[in-house]
Amino acid sequence: MNADEQAGATTVDEPEPGRRPGFSGRAVAVLGATAVIAVAIDQWVKWLSTENLEEGHPVRILGGLIYLSLLRNAGAAFSLGSDYTWVFPVITLIVVGWIAWMAMRLRSVPWALALGLVLGGALGNLGDRLFRAPGVLHGHVVDMISVFGPYGEYFAIFNIADSCLSVGVVLAVLLELTGRQRDGSRISVRKKKEAQ
Repeated sequence: MNADEQAGATTVDEPEPGRRPGFSGRAVAVLGATAVIAVAIDQWVKWLSTENLEEGHPVRILGGLIYLSLLRNAGAAFSLGSDYTWVFPVITLIVVGWIAWMAMRLRSVPWALALGLVLGGALGNLGDRLFRAPGVLHGHVVDMISVFGPYGEYFAIFNIADSCLSVGVVLAVLLELTGRQRDGSRISVRKKKEAQ
């Protein structure tokens, strides 16, 4: 055991020989494909919901574990910020810009998946804000999934885009906590062993 290990030092794994700085085409492709699939599924489910569900008439499935309850939401979760709808597209554009910046040095496929889910979720809801009634930057987001109760009694009614955002953020946090870096390297933290 060397002195660093005994001291419990944090070490950074060296990049593989010959690894070029910048992005990996594979990672960026995974990011883009994940985002496109997320947006496509989100918009398809929203279309099905607006065509087949009626507001105020939830559909009970899985024994009441989930209800399909059509809701047009002007705000965020629990309809927060309904009077400031224009803020959400601005925040989304900032997130999209940040992800584009991250993609320029992205070499990790797990990070690409996480960022792709966040990007897809953000774009799915941005589409609603831009193209749904009552108008550009003020469009209402279509939500339809309510858990444990038909009207969001226990948790905010959400959609596929929200699910993608949440899963992407959780995955990003896990990657960060386990030392996986966006450039493909890994930071490993060795805990100091207690004296016996």
